[in-house]
Amino acid sequence: MAASRPVIALAIGDPNGVGPEIAVRAAAAPRESGPRPVLVGDLRVIRHYAREIAPEMSLRPFAPDAPPRAGALDFHPVDSLPDSAFAPGRIEPAAGRATVAYVEASLALVRAGAARAIVACPHNETAVNAAGIAFSGYPELIAQLCGLPEGRVFLMLVGGGLRIVHATLHERLEKALGRLTPALVEAAALAGVEALRGLGLTRQRIGLFGINPHAGEGGLFGDDDERVTAPAVRSLAARGIDVEGPVGADTMLARKDFDAFVAMYHDQGHIPVKLVAGRAASALSIGAGVIFSTVGHGSAFDIAGQGKGDPEGVMRALNLVAGVAAG
Repeated sequence: MAASRPVIALAIGDPNGVGPEIAVRAAAAPRESGPRPVLVGDLRVIRHYAREIAPEMSLRPFAPDAPPRAGALDFHPVDSLPDSAFAPGRIEPAAGRATVAYVEASLALVRAGAARAIVACPHNETAVNAAGIAFSGYPELIAQLCGLPEGRVFLMLVGGGLRIVHATLHERLEKALGRLTPALVEAAALAGVEALRGLGLTRQRIGLFGINPHAGEGGLFGDDDERVTAPAVRSLAARGIDVEGPVGADTMLARKDFDAFVAMYHDQGHIPVKLVAGRAASALSIGAGVIFSTVGHGSAFDIAGQGKGDPEGVMRALNLVAGVAAG
């Protein structure tokens, strides 16, 4: 595996969503350097989109020792989706099950040393849960597959010059706030530091958002930050982490001297990144020791199979995990 062309396992996501199309478009894009994507999914689905998008290119089973070849799309087959369940634009439990199978196969490639990192195309939570698999997003899945406790793999959104780690994610806001502890916030920040190092950043300066407006204004707006975020900052500083906070998110986001931020809940981190980066944002699952990214948009069932998919988010995620760009 040449250092100049790091192999990235490109899981195609929900096979009935827009994922397979944008995965094939990204893999077929001409490149002489940078990431070497390997499509991971059912061969029938990959072949369907390859014929539509890149009919001039051949499909080649991935072999780690074989150099990349111009005009060929490397793939790693996963036999998961029944033919009857391949229906672009339709939610299918079998497609949800296949989505998880593609990630498992991609993780196996990384563990075997055949791939540097994983980029996964969009999942559909309804389809995965309909398959009987408890699922609320890729971070939870990566935690399960890596044998880690729930809540110890975090989401970092990257885009528009921002990198924001989320201490909590897809849950009722009241529950998320009740689950915040100094230990959880500290773990999110440490995962962020690890991720920044993995992305090749030599500096890891972390800004910690407050829970309440103005980080509680010295207790005027509640004592949550005095109980939760401030102790986390003290503990991180004692570890030698370059950290500042808690500071109100609105104030801290206006500053340019941080390499990443830690948000306390979903919207506090998602809104600024989605505002400045939109669908071009990348989403990293961090804290499991695996470089894993997905795109910052959904499975777009409304346009699946119609040739309208935009691969920009996938391209950015590939470059991000390959170390070509740090976001």
